[in-house]
Amino acid sequence: MNSQIGYSAAQFAVRLPATPRGARQARLLAVEQVLAWGLSGEAPGLIVGELAANAVTHGRVAGRGFQVGLGLDGKVLRIEVVDTCRDRVPCLRDADGDAEAGRGLVLVDALADRWGVETGPPPWKVVWAELDGPGEPLGP
Repeated sequence: MNSQIGYSAAQFAVRLPATPRGARQARLLAVEQVLAWGLSGEAPGLIVGELAANAVTHGRVAGRGFQVGLGLDGKVLRIEVVDTCRDRVPCLRDADGDAEAGRGLVLVDALADRWGVETGPPPWKVVWAELDGPGEPLGP
């Protein structure tokens, strides 16, 4: 699984099993990392927790795990969760405009400044979220 993070300042990535325990571990490791970078872990922890839970619940393929990546560059923290179920792309609304997302994706939408989905080489997809920091550059 390849991350799309191309940031030069600070990076973190970990591969985990696609299990509920793996999703919990993803959140804990992400919080630990953003705290080490001198940032608040609350919003990033919630976002990673929800995206990892989605990867485990909706993006799970037997025998394959998922990857969590964090990138910090200047004023932007980028969070990525990569899974191997490219055909199940999360969205807030279906084609008719009806609500489709569960609470988790609505929470990601509320907390992140931007988020989206990119498909990579089969079978990968990346669900990403970005958090803008205050006026000063973030982290180390």
